[in-house]
Parts: sequence; C-alpha cells; structure tokens
Amino acid sequence: MNVFINNTTMQDTFIIHVDGELDVYTAPRLKEAIAEGISRGHKTIVVDLTNVGFLDSTALGVLVGGRRSANDQGGDVLLVVDTPHLEKMFRITGFETMFGIHRTVDEALAAV
Repeated sequence: MNVFINNTTMQDTFIIHVDGELDVYTAPRLKEAIAEGISRGHKTIVVDLTNVGFLDSTALGVLVGGRRSANDQGGDVLLVVDTPHLEKMFRITGFETMFGIHRTVDEALAAV
C-alpha cells in the first residue's frame, strides 16, 4: 500500500496533499507532515484528501491528534473531502462537526 504525501504553502497556510490509502502503515507519514506544518509555525493546516481511496481508524486518529496539536498552538486543521464514502465516514463518526470540511482546496483557503 503506497501513499504519496507532499506539501505546499499558500496564503500562509500549510497544505498537505495526500494520494493513496491511509492506514495503520501509512498514517504515520501524515502525522509527520502535520507535525512539520505546526513546527514551521503555520496556524492553519489543510489536509487534501481528494485522492485518498481508503482511510482507516488509525488515520482518523492522526487527524484528530493533529487538530488537537494545532489547536494547542492557536491553529486548526481543515479537511478537503469530495468523495461520498469519505464524507459518509466523517458523518457517521461525528467528525464532520469537529473539522471544517470543504470540497476543494480553494474553498478551504477561502474559509481561513
């Protein structure tokens, strides 16, 4: 299972683009990327999940932990989700109320 994670910065927002599957084996790479954004002093981190085909509970835990860490620094984590199965997962778990969830990166940036 491969996952590709890269990041960019726009409007002083750290954007993490994820492509692949996020599971117990690959979620630590997302955790490192979120920690990197926070350590660089970015208040807002956008995690683009539009190219994620699968996301397990470990990855959900990483997102929640990342949001908590960002909140501790006065920041936040926003998610970009545009696939019905991931939207359903966030709705069922109740995480849609925890995260700002947007359909595109541009929409997330506009919400910052």
